[in-house]
Amino acid sequence: MIPTMETNHLIDALTAMKTRIEGLYQRLEIDAKIRHFNLLEAQTNDADFWNNPKNAQQIMQTISRMKGEIEQWTSLRAHLDDTLELARMNDDTLAEALTSEVQTLTEHVERISLQAMLSGEYDAENAILAIHAGAGGTDSQDWGEMLERMFRRWAEQNGYKVEEIEKMDGEEAGIKSVTLNIRGDYAYGYLQSEQGVHRLVRLSPFDSANRRHTSFVKVELWPDIQGDIDIEVNEKDIKVESYRAGGAGGQNVQKNDTAIRITHIPSGIVVQCQNERSQKQNRERAMQILKSRLFEIERKKQEQQLATLKGESISAEWGNQIRSYVLHPYHLVNDHRTGYKTGNTDAVLDGELLPFMEAYLHAKIAGNLNTDFEDEGDIDA
Repeated sequence: MIPTMETNHLIDALTAMKTRIEGLYQRLEIDAKIRHFNLLEAQTNDADFWNNPKNAQQIMQTISRMKGEIEQWTSLRAHLDDTLELARMNDDTLAEALTSEVQTLTEHVERISLQAMLSGEYDAENAILAIHAGAGGTDSQDWGEMLERMFRRWAEQNGYKVEEIEKMDGEEAGIKSVTLNIRGDYAYGYLQSEQGVHRLVRLSPFDSANRRHTSFVKVELWPDIQGDIDIEVNEKDIKVESYRAGGAGGQNVQKNDTAIRITHIPSGIVVQCQNERSQKQNRERAMQILKSRLFEIERKKQEQQLATLKGESISAEWGNQIRSYVLHPYHLVNDHRTGYKTGNTDAVLDGELLPFMEAYLHAKIAGNLNTDFEDEGDIDA
């Protein structure tokens, strides 16, 4: 039977996807990861494996993460091969099903190709994301809560779990700050596009004259590194305070001062934790977060020093807004680093962030991130 034009098109699309996936498979050395995975699994069968519970737990976590990564690559390759074989049969009764299957595979290949760009040392880790209201008073605090909802919705839509570490409510509305632990594969890698200053332009619901207001919120991000972190924190350099966890009332509010605030005096970093059941657990978690933050600062300092030696441009990472969200007099979300923009502001605020993340990763890999943008007027997004 002579293949139809539609069948040829499907075969060409599947062949192109297979070539793309094979290239990524080789570049990411999946076969080597499979060998490493098998060695780790073999270790779990050793009689003395659990003699060191901490080390054993870390190995089990590594096995779990590697298993998910390996399975998605091997299953995608098999799926592509099976679909290509069906397409080459040139059976007209399969045309509609094959068209749908190719669309599903295209989306899967795009998603896994994006994930392949997350090759940084800590990209696969969980993330700790902090939101801080900035200039703009109540409007800024409300904007902070809107961003919190946006990130929670993104996490929910993409299979991530969110744990609230600490939260400080605004005086009239919104939040002054919130710190979230976002757990799942590549959480840090995806969310790295979101760190910086986010600007909102809208008609203020808190202004009786209904005037346009501009609000700013700062988003911080660092990897939630599990296990020991090679950072030493001297007890004399920290100030530890306990306080009663806030909340909406009822059974969830702690009766005792179980929440912990740690101030690292040399750097001025303040870490708070109130979600654990005991003061001891909150202190341990707060110290882990403090070490993660200090580790991230040191890592970025080394990256900047290396970039200086290589003659690369370095941006003041927290000094500029990275993205503007304009809700009046028109609707537009514009990422100033990549130039990616959309008029569908409702979708973005409802968690549709993957296009922005993908544009950021592509620009970062290509070295095309714009670092020279300056603060703009109220409505020049």
